Amino acid sequence: MVAKGDMLYAWASTEEGVKKGECGGAVTALLKYALESKMVDGVLVVKKGADIYDATVEVVTNPAEVEKASGSLHCGTLLLSKILTKYLAGANGMKLALPVKGCDTMGILELARRNQINLDNLILIGLNCGGSVSPIDATKMIKDKFDTNPDDVVKEEIDKGQFIIMTKDGHHKGISIDELEEDGYGRRSNCRRCLYKVPRQADLACGNWGVIGDKAGKATFVEVCSDKGATLVSKASAAGAVVTSAADPKGIAIRGKVEGAMLKLGNKWRKHDFSALSDNLWDTIKAETSRCIKCYSCIENCPVCLPIEKELKAATTMVPTGQIPPSPMFHMRRFAHISDSCINCGQCEELCPMDIPLALLSHAVRAETDATYNPKLGSAPYKN
Repeated sequence: MVAKGDMLYAWASTEEGVKKGECGGAVTALLKYALESKMVDGVLVVKKGADIYDATVEVVTNPAEVEKASGSLHCGTLLLSKILTKYLAGANGMKLALPVKGCDTMGILELARRNQINLDNLILIGLNCGGSVSPIDATKMIKDKFDTNPDDVVKEEIDKGQFIIMTKDGHHKGISIDELEEDGYGRRSNCRRCLYKVPRQADLACGNWGVIGDKAGKATFVEVCSDKGATLVSKASAAGAVVTSAADPKGIAIRGKVEGAMLKLGNKWRKHDFSALSDNLWDTIKAETSRCIKCYSCIENCPVCLPIEKELKAATTMVPTGQIPPSPMFHMRRFAHISDSCINCGQCEELCPMDIPLALLSHAVRAETDATYNPKLGSAPYKN
């Protein structure tokens, strides 16, 4: 019987499931079983759109269609928490299973605290995440660094510290993430600073870190993080949808080392990015936001900025309408509004038409707030 806290290796029970899925196809098999067994009404899948740089979402209700979303998609930067509230009524009235990155998980939890998402109706299968790459930056990176036509790339992955591409003719090429990022490419800046690599607040945390021996590349490491997750794995195993075995103790240790290395790298990037700000963060905010055209994209796409009518009326008295760029108070109010809950998802910055480093500024404000109210964190990390 699977229990919360267990560490397992898991893989699909069918040869087809192993072949179509990644790392043994366990995640796909679990999602498919949840739908087949009526544990959920649908599965929210992220799948390839026009190409590998285009991520789309779909609610699948036919178990046979779950496998269409098998495989990784590092160049798709959607945030599923916003999808749930904007298009799926916060999972009220429909039970859903979905794969989630760390930022998806944090966004869902923040929205649940605001009564915008019904967690009781969700099964969250967390995916270990080393970061994602902006679609536009990815095409430029593949052209400039890989000397390859982006249209010829049919698959990409991040593995063992490399960004790896596969072209139509079956050729593979990998370049170190460190090398790419030193040259200004690689992962999104907010992903580099992220310290939430294993999403343990989901029901399961899954990935390839720590899978060793004859199971390497053929199984998924599954950490069971909740009773709901334990029930899913137990029932799927009993029904023959997945096969499981106890994780190798050496593999567990290796997984911990990989996570530790990722956290160390995240702290390195935090120090690098935050130290680039001036000693007076607010002066930096004023200067950077002077390009703002007040399109409201940052507010519309933020998963935790939920302005209500009363708040908007109050804001109008402090921020005169019709001014472009708006008064710095426009942004000050927004940063203050999310100062204790910014999840560093990067949506505000990636979708800003004026290239204002909003994610960096929001994250710095959050870091300063955390440091202020938690002495263990020390001083604000962007200061030397």
